This record gives sequence, structure tokens and C-alpha cells, in this order.
Amino acid sequence: MSILIYAESAEGKFRKIAFELASYAKKVAESLGTTVTAVTINTADVSELSKYGIDKALKVNNDKLAGFSAKAYADVIKQAAQKEGAKLILLSSTTDSIFLSPLVAVSLEAGFASNVVGLPVSTSPFQVRRNAFSSKAFNITEISTDVKVLGLAKNSYGIFEKASTLTQEDFNPTIGENDFGIKVESVEKVSGKVSIADADIVVSGGRGMKGPENWGMIEDLAAVLGAATACSKPVSDLDWRPHSEHVGQTGKPVSANLYIAIGISGAIQHIAGINSSKVKLVINTDPEAPFFKVADYGVVGDAFDVLPRLTEKLKAFKASHS
Repeated sequence: MSILIYAESAEGKFRKIAFELASYAKKVAESLGTTVTAVTINTADVSELSKYGIDKALKVNNDKLAGFSAKAYADVIKQAAQKEGAKLILLSSTTDSIFLSPLVAVSLEAGFASNVVGLPVSTSPFQVRRNAFSSKAFNITEISTDVKVLGLAKNSYGIFEKASTLTQEDFNPTIGENDFGIKVESVEKVSGKVSIADADIVVSGGRGMKGPENWGMIEDLAAVLGAATACSKPVSDLDWRPHSEHVGQTGKPVSANLYIAIGISGAIQHIAGINSSKVKLVINTDPEAPFFKVADYGVVGDAFDVLPRLTEKLKAFKASHS
């Protein structure tokens, strides 16, 4: 059962999730006694994949694919899978790949399992463990089709180096004009900040911050932790913060290693969107806030008192260990 992964990149550089996907694929390949091929799209340097066990890279470089188009990208992955005879295709659970995976599965007449966590429970029959009910439970899904597509949940496996000899090959799939039925009008880019999609730590603020003028405290804490900043839906609705920072079920999903919620009460839609984060810390003045029921750690206190002290303590800790 040969394996193909889509190694996602942004602006010519691999996203962190690509290395987690490669690490996962390599471990599965070892258990199956097979190899791993990665398909890349407009990535400047693919050699870094050799650190994580990838045996072969199919390099697609095409100006038509400069902007993301789900149908066109899915078609590229389909053709790569057919070229390599891949029976297992792995994608991530980023915003782009969530659109891609079902399209790839349909085009290959493959069974598809999303939100996969951990290595396959069994390879014969092929069974995987998946998040369910907004990460409140797990289920075991069996895929019986010849070709299988998996969407790996972010931060569910980890990144592990496993050096390999990487073969690189230019790949020129057929790209039709019908692949571009949806036109991208604009792309909102944030520079100089850790993106929510790639962050291990996310610091998020709610209406308890009282106004956009107080967001400096959120940003200071995030800077110390090397974290991304985020917000609840009411905050983005009030235009205190850009909508690109809105996280939750109706915003961007978060699967961080650490999620810090400050002044966020914990509406069910917000909890559902961040519930797969490994550790959740809440800071709130209201001890009855719903967020405390799902948090791993909680601080009952005023953010305007707690945050400056926490930030200073972290700065001192980092200075003493540098």
C-alpha cells in the first residue's frame, strides 16, 4: 500500500503541518513495508522533506496554481496518486485541505476519514481513530475501499525526524480551465506574526478585555510565548480585532498544544472550535463562566491584574534560562 501525502506550503515554504504529515506517513509506511511520496505545489526547496522520511517528492511548479483553487489542487493530487499507484493519500486538516480531501476522495472513488488522531488502529481491516462530536469523543472508522484518503488532525501526532534519501522529480499534471470555476478576488495576509494555523500556542481574548485599546496585553503575552493572537466572535463582530483572528466553530478551528482564553465566557460554539487543543487555560473574573468546566487550568481573576504579572514572570523565567 504505497503512500502519498500533500505537503502543504505557503509563499514557497512548507507549513509546519507538512512535517507532521510526513512524520505520520513515515511511521505508517514502516508498518506497511512501503515508501512515502510527497506532492508539492510551487514550493521553492523541497529538500527539507528528507529530514522526516519522505522518499520521493513530485514537484509541481505552475503559475496557474499561484492562488489556491480547491478543484485544481485536488486534480493535481489525484493525478499524483494515479502516477504513483498510491493506495493511501494523506492530507492535513488545514482550511485548504478540509476543502481538498473530499474532492480528492470522490475523484479516486476512495473512502475518506477526517479528523484522524493517532496511527491506524488496524491495517487489516484498515481502521483509524477519529475525533467526533466537536472533539468530545472518539470513534473507530473502518475504510474498506481499495484507495483510502485520510485527513490528519493538527497536532495529533507530532513531528519526528527520520532521515531519508530524497528523490526529486518534476511533475507536470494536466490542468484544465474547468478547474478554476471559483475565482479568488482577494487574499488577506498577515505578516510579522505567528499564524493561528501554525501556532503551538494561541492567546485569545474576549469581551472581558473591554476594548481594542487593551489588546496590547494580549500581544505582549503572545510575544513572550511565541504564540498567535486570536479572539472570540463578539470581539470580531465589534471590529475590535480582524475577522482573521476569530476562532471557534464559526471561525477558525484551533488545535493548539496550549490555548489561553482571557475574558472569554465560553459559548458552546467557541468551545466546539477549540476543544481539540491539548491544554486549555482560562482567565476570567466570573468563577461560573462555562469555560471553567472544560478548561484544564483556570485562574479566577481580573485580566488587567493577572496578565501583566504573568507576562513579567514569563519574561524573567526566559531570561534566567537563556
